Amino acid sequence: MAIAHLTTSSSFLFLLLTATIRAATEPNADDGYSQLLSPAKLRLRKEKLSHLHFYYHDILSRPSPTAVPIVRPTTNSSTFFGLVNMFDDLLTVGLEPSSKIVGRAQGFYGFASHSEFAALTAQNFVFVEGRNAVLSPVKELPVIGGTGAFRFARGYAEARTRVSDLTNGDAVVEYNIYVYHY
Repeated sequence: MAIAHLTTSSSFLFLLLTATIRAATEPNADDGYSQLLSPAKLRLRKEKLSHLHFYYHDILSRPSPTAVPIVRPTTNSSTFFGLVNMFDDLLTVGLEPSSKIVGRAQGFYGFASHSEFAALTAQNFVFVEGRNAVLSPVKELPVIGGTGAFRFARGYAEARTRVSDLTNGDAVVEYNIYVYHY
């Protein structure tokens, strides 16, 4: 399931994670982890369409780059095939970097074609109103797809860290996922 997010008070996660969910039966089966819900039960409001517009500043030049290589290509390619950059880029209202800051784009992109400039990108859009930091008590993540019984799913997930050990990195996270699907 691909997970992404959009609210003005947290972050717009363009693509966080891709995982495959394979369901042997339709959701709402007596499987102990899923149930069919009514939108009215969740008190969901009418769906809206929003348009966000901003400028994304991906700066590779010194002295203060916002994107740095984390994997270098193994061959000399005219399309930079194999190069992967990590970035923390400024988002602004205007074309100039000095215009009002609305947030940051954080993630990575890799050049994925031998024959043309083509990039695979995973990024969060983090707006100045806030974000879902790893240590937040509740993290909200959007769902933007799925497979099998959850094909074309969309919705959101709430994640709560229940157990964590910062010395070894172990964690147990509880997820509640609400999705529209066919």
